[in-house]
Order: sequence, then structure tokens, then C-alpha cells
Amino acid sequence: MSPLQEPLPLEPLPLEPLLLEIEGMKCGGCVRAVEQRLLDQPGVRQASVNLLTRTAWVDLASAEADQAALLAALAGLGFEARLRPSDGALSSRRERLQTQTWWQHWRQLVVALVLLLVSGLGHLPGTGLDALWIHALVATLALAGPGRSILVRGVQAALAGLPSMDTLVGLGVLSAYLASLVAFLWPQGGWPCFFNEPVMLLGFVLLGRFLEERARFRTGRALEELAELQPDTALLLLGEGPPRPVRVGGLRPGDRVQLLPGDRVPVDGVVLEGASAVDVSGLTGEPLPLQAVAGSELAAGSLNLEAPLVLEVRRRGADSAIARIIHLVERAQARKAPIQGLADRVAGRFTLVVLALAVATLLFWWLLGTQLWPQVLSPAHASGVMGGHHGSHGVLGAGADTPFALAMQLAIAVLVVACPCALGLATPVAITVATGRAARAGLLFRGGDAIETAAGIEALLFDKTGTLTLGRPLVAAVEPLGDLPPDRLVQLAASLEAGSRHPFGFALLQEAQRRGLELLEVVEGHSVAGQGVSGCIADHSLRVGRLAWVDPCPTPELLARQALLECHGASVLAVADQQGLLGLVAVDDQPRPDAASVLEALRGLGLQLGLLSGDRREPVQQLGARLGLAPAELAWELRPEQKLERILQHPARGALAMVGDGINDAPALAAADLGIAVGTGTQIAQDTADLVVMGDRLEGIVRALLLARRAMAKVRQNLAWAFGYNLIVLPLAAGVLLPGFGVLLTPPLAALLMALSSITVVVNALLLQDGFSDSR
Repeated sequence: MSPLQEPLPLEPLPLEPLLLEIEGMKCGGCVRAVEQRLLDQPGVRQASVNLLTRTAWVDLASAEADQAALLAALAGLGFEARLRPSDGALSSRRERLQTQTWWQHWRQLVVALVLLLVSGLGHLPGTGLDALWIHALVATLALAGPGRSILVRGVQAALAGLPSMDTLVGLGVLSAYLASLVAFLWPQGGWPCFFNEPVMLLGFVLLGRFLEERARFRTGRALEELAELQPDTALLLLGEGPPRPVRVGGLRPGDRVQLLPGDRVPVDGVVLEGASAVDVSGLTGEPLPLQAVAGSELAAGSLNLEAPLVLEVRRRGADSAIARIIHLVERAQARKAPIQGLADRVAGRFTLVVLALAVATLLFWWLLGTQLWPQVLSPAHASGVMGGHHGSHGVLGAGADTPFALAMQLAIAVLVVACPCALGLATPVAITVATGRAARAGLLFRGGDAIETAAGIEALLFDKTGTLTLGRPLVAAVEPLGDLPPDRLVQLAASLEAGSRHPFGFALLQEAQRRGLELLEVVEGHSVAGQGVSGCIADHSLRVGRLAWVDPCPTPELLARQALLECHGASVLAVADQQGLLGLVAVDDQPRPDAASVLEALRGLGLQLGLLSGDRREPVQQLGARLGLAPAELAWELRPEQKLERILQHPARGALAMVGDGINDAPALAAADLGIAVGTGTQIAQDTADLVVMGDRLEGIVRALLLARRAMAKVRQNLAWAFGYNLIVLPLAAGVLLPGFGVLLTPPLAALLMALSSITVVVNALLLQDGFSDSR
């Protein structure tokens, strides 16, 4: 074989991205460390880590990426990771509840309250807990018990060169404990003794983390409610016997299940017997029930309202529509918004800056500060701060009478009050709430980047057929030429369109079925995007599609006839063989009921609108007039590559979105800043889009854009809070206001502020749910 005859090498299929579950991440520094370690592994193209859901989305560039090596690399940093299966069966509701991490952290709450109680009682005379050795014992037990995991993770992160939140807290707790231990074992050294400090620090840190976990659980509640739509069991029909309850995971395609009134559809299936109203609002947000009859396809999670139904299973539980939605949302939550990059970069270096500031604070107040302002050591000066002396054991800094004691307190306060956690949570918590809430409304974002883009959209372009129209056209007229019977013309056209997903093809097939016509065998069928379909029937080459494509030189009489059919808004298909034109078929497609109101609402949001269609001018102009679109906003007779060119050359200064539903729209959806596919469209359109609107109602686009804007507003608020908090409290903890105003931040109060800062960004994001619900 010559070199010219050698076959071209096949492009390797893209590898499926991995979704990892990672335990032990506490702050933005952890996120930065995990991402960097994953990107350093061979075969990894991109990695995105979500601190809130503790997941990592890993895009693989080649098969060199070893999953075991990825997990081992993270274990070397002290993070336990495991691969989340993408094709396993959905777990039961009880199992899903048990996986929530806050559910397993109730011990932290008990331990935190006990530590705070013991620390508080230690300051009360007559309790028997004021002896110094008791405080030393309690502090030792606190560090060896609940504080051990914090210390171990902090040391592991420090040794890896990537100090984290646990490093800061562990260093602060350990510093107070070691200084107190030296004072306890060597009293003549004059060191301060404050065993209560590590106890109170751990108490507040554990309390804050429990409250944070509880708040995190609420952010994922929308996705949990979506998962609960799929029942755990189904009624399997076996022969003539009574139905038997079985687990949904055991159902296979071809099985028959019975659905009683009030039951939810367990898996995707098609109705074999019965008729009933079915509520699909849980999946699509569609308020009106679907009238299900024999032949209707039902998605898992839909609610049967009226009468019993018998379904044939089409897909097993793990492949159902609701399982795919949950899987898509989980992956979307792991993909971060671009705005998060700044926070992650800052958080990655933040811990090192805090460590340097703590060392500087210690040295300044120990060697110089108390000499410049000796009054800061006065007991009266600090009497308004937490606690006071307690025998030979005091609360750190509350009555500091030596430079070292004061310097130690301020340094520990700097370590503890710093909160890279709030920086790391600011963006993902808002994105997670938004994607989960959107999924419950039938709106599927591909990731945080899609939400950020949607919030900045300034122009929105629509396809016509199946997007602004219902996509369920009907044949309005059949006009054969010559002696050809109308039924024969419909039979030929429907046979060619049998393998097409275009709405016009469905219209022809429906008309053939109505006329009782049998489809003919087609050989070498081929679809030309934006033009039509060609193929051979009984050795005759045939074409169905646009008149200009079927017959490049039509007669004036044909053009006049086409114009007459189009004057009422119908689209005209031409049918021809190798001898010439056989006839015309007019297909009418009505606009969606909510199309006009949706376009008006989008104008109210300040968006530029446009319509790009492959249809002829007359139907496009008539539809534009009915929907309130100006002539300058309409474009017609566009091939897919021309739609793509229009998008690339659009004058919009901001982001541009394209809404479509078919194969012809896939290039345009991919080229737009935000591709939006309606849920009734083809799979390729949904796979290409950044946002999928489930159901038949276009109002989901308005709701999605409003939600995206509100989500990004929450992100900006959270980032402003996270940066502002650290810029204010770090100088305060370092003692900037101590000489002039006597403001002293004790380590326990610093720990409480640190916990509250993280909780604040989570609670602020949770408010997004209520605001979105009000808009529905």
C-alpha cells in the first residue's frame, strides 16, 4: 500500500471526566492545594474543586491518567478521596440521607458544648474545677481527642508546603497549650499559664464547623428533593399473577410495572394500558398535568394522579431521566465559575500571609509594642475584655501583665481569626444553591461558568421551528403535480423523512398514518442540514426539502404557488425525483402559547432579541409580526453555517445566547457564549447547550436568567464579605486599636468570629432560594 493509500488515524474518543469525592478540605487553601496536585498528575487536562460539596471534577486529556495514582496523590496531602461512580444505581432515600456529612457530625456539637461548659465552669469559684492541674488535664484531653484530627491535618498540610485552615487553628491551639505547659512545669520561668485557651478555641471551632455543616446540608436540599422523586420500589407484573414489589434497581428494559393513582413513576417507560393525568412539574416545572394514554412516554419521578397505568420499562433506574439530571447537576456543581479563580488564588497564599503576620505581631508586641505603649499591660486597661485572673491560671491576655503574654495572645488571635474558609466558600455555595434550585424548576446549568455567563447576557437569538413554535407541525395542504395521487406524494415524502428528527418529518409521518399509508423502504437515505433529505425508493432517487434545494430553477408558476401557500404562515416542502418536481406539501406550525409573553419579559430585562431561521421569508415575517419582533430582528433562509456566521458577527457588546432545539442548531449553540436548548429538542442540541430548559414552556429561559443574575449578586456579596472581613479583623486581632482605644480581641472571640464568617456566606446564599421561589 502506498503512503497515499494508508488510512488516516482515527481520532481517539474523548475520555469521560471523573468526579471525585474528597474529605478533609476546610478552606480555599485546601482547594488550591488539591487542584494543583491533580493538575500535576500526568494525563490531567483540567481540574475544578468545589469546597462546599467537597467534590473535584477532573477532565482527562489521555488514558495516561491513573485513577489510583490520583487518589494516592491526594492521600499524600492528607485528603481521603474516592471515585464517585457514574453508572451505578441510585441509592435509596435512607442511604442518601446517611451520606450527608452534617448528619455524622452531631458528636462535634456535643463535644464543643462540653468543652465550652468546662471552660466556663473553670472561672466560677466553688465549683471544684478551678485547680490548675484540672485545667491542664482537660486541655490535654481536648487536644488528644477532638483536636487531634485538626492537628494531624494541619501538620500534614504544612509538611506538604500547603498550609491550610487546620494549620492556622492547630498552630494557635498548640501555641497556647505549649506555653501553658511550660508555665505549669516551670513556674519560676514567669511564663503565662492559660490552659483554658486551647479548650475554648476548640469548642468554638467545633461548634462553628457543626453549624457550617448544617448550613451546607441545606444548600444541597434541592438536589436531595429531586432524588426523592424516584421511589425505591415498584410493582412488577409477572404473567397473570398479582404485582410484586421489587427494588427499582432490579428493573430492566422490557419489564412491566403497575402504577397506581398517587404513585410516582419508578423508571422511564411507555404506557401500555390505561389513561390518566400525570404531574410532571417536579421534573420540568410544567404546571399543567400531562394526559398519558397508551404509547405515551413517562419519565421517572412523574406523579400519577387519576387512574392505574401499566408501563413497559424503557431504561433502568440508573439511566432514567431523573438519574441523568442528578448526575448532570452534580457535575455542574463541581465546575467552578471563572470569578472564583481570584478567590482561590488569594486563598492559596492567604495562609502564608497570615503566618507571617502572626510572627510579626508576636515579635512586635513582645520586643517593641509594650515599650511604646506600656499602659496596654495595665489590668484595668483590659478589664472589659473576656474573663480575668483565676488564681494562678488566667484567660490569655485578659489580664496580660507581661509583654510575652500579650504578644502571645495577639499572635494566636491573628492565627485563629483569619478565615480563608469564607473565601473558598463565597462562590461555590451560591453556585451550588443556584444549580440545585434551578434543577428543581427544570433548568439544567452545565456549571458555574454557565451561570456566570447567563448573568451577563445582553443579546438572545432564537431558532424558529420547535423553539418559538410548538415543533409539532401539521400538514395543511398537499398539492401534487401532474397525475400523481396526493396519497402517493405523502407516502414518498413520509418514507424519506422516516429517519429524520426534524419536526417537519414528524408532520409527514403523522399525515401518512392518518391516511393509512404504509412506509416504503429507503436506501442510502441522507440528511443535509438546513436543506432536506435525499434517498432512493425502488431505484428512484428522491429529495424532500426546501424548493430551492430540490429544484434550483423553479418556474414562476411554482414560486407563485409557494408564495400563496406561505401567505398564511405555512412552510412549504418540495418533493422531486430525478425527472423533476413531483409536488408541494404545506406544513403549518403554531407559535408556543407563551412565546410572545416571554419575548416581552426578555425585553424588560434589557436584552436584544433576534430570530435566525432556515425557513423562507414569508413564514418568518408572519411569525415575527405575531410575536412582536421588528423586521430588523429577523433573518431567514439561513443554513447552519450562516447561523454560525451571524452569531460570530453579532454586534452585541456583552455575552450572546442562542436558543435552539435541533441538529441544525448545534453549531450555533456551541459558538454562542451561552447555548440554550429546550427540553423537547434533539439529544445533540441538549449535549451542546450550556443550559437545558426542560418541558415545553419558554418562560424557563426568563427564570434561568433571573436566577443567574441573583446567584452572581450573591457571589459578589459573599466575596465582598469574605475580603472585607479579613481586611478588618486581621489588623484588629494584631492589636491596631489596642493602644488608642483599648480594643483587644481574645482568641476565643476570634474563633467565634472565624466560625460566624463562614456561616454568614452560606446563609446568605440560602436566601437565594426564597428570592427565586417568590418569582415563580
